[in-house]
Amino acid sequence: MIDYIIFGIIAYLLGSIPTAVWVGKAKYGVDVREHGSKNAGATNTFRVLGKKPGIVVLSIDVLKGTTAVLLPFIFNVGEWTSEHLIQVKLVCALAAVFGHVFPLFANFNGGKGVATSLGVIIGVHPSAALICILLFLVVFLISNYVSLGAIVASLSFPVSIILFFKETSTWLIAFSIVLATAVIFAHRKNMKRLLEGEESKMNLFKK
Repeated sequence: MIDYIIFGIIAYLLGSIPTAVWVGKAKYGVDVREHGSKNAGATNTFRVLGKKPGIVVLSIDVLKGTTAVLLPFIFNVGEWTSEHLIQVKLVCALAAVFGHVFPLFANFNGGKGVATSLGVIIGVHPSAALICILLFLVVFLISNYVSLGAIVASLSFPVSIILFFKETSTWLIAFSIVLATAVIFAHRKNMKRLLEGEESKMNLFKK
C-alpha cells in the first residue's frame, strides 16, 4: 500500500506542473487561462501564444505523463510484467492526469489532461498510444477540430486494448475505460459546440 501512496503523490506533483501557465507567464507575460478558451493546456497555448510555445507545452505535458508512469519501474518496484508493478503504474497514471487537471502549483486550475493522458498511455501501452496518435492526426487533419481528434483518440484506447491487443489484465482494461471516460467528460462542452457547429477550428499549417 505504501508504494501506491508514495508514487501516487510523486506522480500527482509531476502532473501538477502547470506548463502552459509557467511558459506563458515566464516567456510572454501572459496567463493563458485569461485568454482564448481559458484552458491551461497545449491547445490553448497554440491558439494564444503560437506554435513554438505550443510545441514546448505539448512536449512537456506528454513527458510528465510518461515519466510519472515509469517512476515505479525506474525505482524497481517489481518485474515489468508483475501485477503489482502494473497496478502501481496505473495509479501513477491516474494521479498524473488528475494533477494536470487540478494542479497544486496553479490553484487547482489546469487543463483537460489530453497531452498528459497521451503521455501516460505511452508509458502504459506504447502500441495503443501509436494508434491513438495516428487516429488523432487523421481526424484533426481532416476536420481541424482538436477536440474531435482527442475524443476519437481517447475512445480508441480501450477499443484497441480489448479488441486489437487482446489484453486480459482487468486493471489495464478498467484503466483504459476510466481514462477515456475522463477525457470525454472533460470535452463535454466541446461536444455540445461540435453538435451545434460552434466549435473553434485550428489550422497548424496557417501562419
